[in-house]
Amino acid sequence: MSALVLVPPSAHLRDSYRALVAEFVAYGNALVPFTLSFDHTDFDAFLSQLADCAKGVSVPEGFVAHSTFWLVRDWTEVVGVSNIRHSLTPALLRDGGSIGYGIRPTARRQGLGTAILRLSLLRAAHLGVGRALLTCAKQNVASAGVIVRNGGVLESEEFLPDRGEVVQRYWITPNTATS
Repeated sequence: MSALVLVPPSAHLRDSYRALVAEFVAYGNALVPFTLSFDHTDFDAFLSQLADCAKGVSVPEGFVAHSTFWLVRDWTEVVGVSNIRHSLTPALLRDGGSIGYGIRPTARRQGLGTAILRLSLLRAAHLGVGRALLTCAKQNVASAGVIVRNGGVLESEEFLPDRGEVVQRYWITPNTATS
């Protein structure tokens, strides 16, 4: 069985991280979480930017402090990325929520979405997030399943004209996430 860990970004995983981003692009997938779109040409500067974001330093207006973690298989392969927002703005309450995550396309349908959210909820609890809001498109049945498997309780659904789709909002208390 493969070992899965959720770790802070690290220079020794540079090539695997870059391969993950390239795979998202090659498959035409949205770069979720949004930190996948950060310039990582200068990898040390990229890592510094992520560290600053976790401290709330140089965070763009309208954003909050947020911590990024990588889901790593067998200590060598980055198979997913999560981003935990330390607080919620009115915009994040509407769409985006407390945690965003993505699994590399070739690693999907292996239970990694459930694993990354479970581990992210534990990290969120350590960051002081009391309740986590998770949002997903209603048509994204796989994401909704991941959220429910991790204890998500549906609060509401709303059509968001800017997205052109119905978004579901789920709440999870991080310390009650399934292990």
